[in-house]
Amino acid sequence: MAFVEPVTLTQNGITLSPLSLVHEDGLRQAAADGELWNIRVTSVPEPENTRQYIEDALAMREAGNRFAFAVTETGTGKVLGCTSYHDIIPAVKRVEIGYTWYAKSVQRTHVNSTCKMLLLTHAFDTLGCHVVGWRTDNFNFASQAAIERLGAKKDGIIRGHALRRDGTIRDTVMYSLRAGEWPEVRAQLQYLLDKPRP
Repeated sequence: MAFVEPVTLTQNGITLSPLSLVHEDGLRQAAADGELWNIRVTSVPEPENTRQYIEDALAMREAGNRFAFAVTETGTGKVLGCTSYHDIIPAVKRVEIGYTWYAKSVQRTHVNSTCKMLLLTHAFDTLGCHVVGWRTDNFNFASQAAIERLGAKKDGIIRGHALRRDGTIRDTVMYSLRAGEWPEVRAQLQYLLDKPRP
């Protein structure tokens, strides 16, 4: 049995469902909202590579090291983006959250906080994870700020760690949240989600 079993998670009008080829057109449209593939510090697929992106995610799911979700509007089914558990290590009950991106029109809305609440709740309360991690490009300052706002702790920087899409080599900033820190983080996330939305 896989550590991360297929599951659909819903809250605040947002649904996370296992990514599949039925999401191909919606994912392509979400990425086109802001032409996100042109941002050098993200992993958003170019339109012509969307199917391959999904197939790669499914292959990683089969291998047990990534479980990708489509982020959709619950009411309409409109695809808003993608997020994943990855670098799944069942022996130490650790997952990372990443491969996350959203259509430009829903960035800086409740969507990201809702997704993090769903993924963290499932990781800690259902999967029994001891730690949840994140990693991001050293130049992706928006991502670093978002992770730090959650209450995750910076573990350090792995220098010369990975290739960017433009061929340059990036340093990777690593973060983590331990199970004992989750109640406080959950309370803060819930506080943010309860605030009236414009």
